[in-house]
Amino acid sequence: MPPSMAELEGPGMHAAIARLRAAGPVGWVDAIGGWLVTGYRTAVEVLRDAASFTVDDPRFSTAQVVGTSMLSLDGPDHRRHRSPFVPLFVPAGIEERYGPLVEGHVASLLDRLAHRGRADLRPALSAPLAASVMADVIGLGDAGADAVLEWYAAIVAAVTAITAGERPGPAAAGALDHLGAALGADGRSCVPGGAAALSDVEVVSNVAVVLFGGVETVDGAVANVLAHVLERPAVLAELRRAPELLAAAVEESLRLEPAASVVDRYASADVTVGGVEIRRGDLVRVSLTGANRDPEVFADPDEYDLGRANVRSQLSFARGPHACIAMDLARLEARTALGMVLEALPGVRLDGPVEVHGLVFRKPLALPVAW
Repeated sequence: MPPSMAELEGPGMHAAIARLRAAGPVGWVDAIGGWLVTGYRTAVEVLRDAASFTVDDPRFSTAQVVGTSMLSLDGPDHRRHRSPFVPLFVPAGIEERYGPLVEGHVASLLDRLAHRGRADLRPALSAPLAASVMADVIGLGDAGADAVLEWYAAIVAAVTAITAGERPGPAAAGALDHLGAALGADGRSCVPGGAAALSDVEVVSNVAVVLFGGVETVDGAVANVLAHVLERPAVLAELRRAPELLAAAVEESLRLEPAASVVDRYASADVTVGGVEIRRGDLVRVSLTGANRDPEVFADPDEYDLGRANVRSQLSFARGPHACIAMDLARLEARTALGMVLEALPGVRLDGPVEVHGLVFRKPLALPVAW
């Protein structure tokens, strides 16, 4: 039985997707009005084949909210929009460039908490960390983390509403106006790699996408890895003994619960993939979560395994031309936050139930801890 919308956004999502995957790597789901790709190899095939599975479609949810950007274009137009931002996130040397910035923001946030003894680490750490770092990276530091989070939340809410087949409210349009004003007349200064190729409107749309992706990915990655580790005393003890495993802890958490659980594509022609015939124009939604728990690729896929040998094969940052531009910065932030939390909050432990929800964006609604 195909999963319902409620199953796809609640704690039971993984069981529902596993049930669908058992019938094949691609299945029609009435709840989304399209195909859901749940098998790993088929997911990689779809993500890499931008000619057959495009994002350039008027139904693409993010484009409806922020306008045309690198996220909603393919081919030369995609490269024109994406290339100016690549220098911000080149993997080589990313720790040297951004490590002190990230450590400074984490330290500042933890300093505010240390005397309390308990806190919800979503609003107290993961969200403001993500917003503060991205604001600094793209030149919005003067706007403040609270304003950036407000804009980001409005964009996320609108994208989620459209993905669920609902009409978004006006808040996202207001957020884009505020973002454009914050960038100012010289907004191109935040784009180091040839912003002359982009119009003023395109600069704002692409900055919105980078902001949106950078905040969402990190907020979710930090909250999810803290939840995964604190739920597992043996893992927590191992990380205290061997902090060199922090990167592996983050990677396994990304595999187990991607912060962005799905990405949408649209068939540009009739095509057969995963053993099913897909018609031109059909929605093809790739479940990164489903692919990351495919038992044909990951042994014991529902288990958190700190020693998983092929964990870097996970698809949480997608593949192909639309792979996350800031994936290595996201990893750096999650690893730094996890390590500093374990060091700065002695005896840190969960202080209440943790449930992950979200149709598109998956993370705990709250992350209560005590120390």
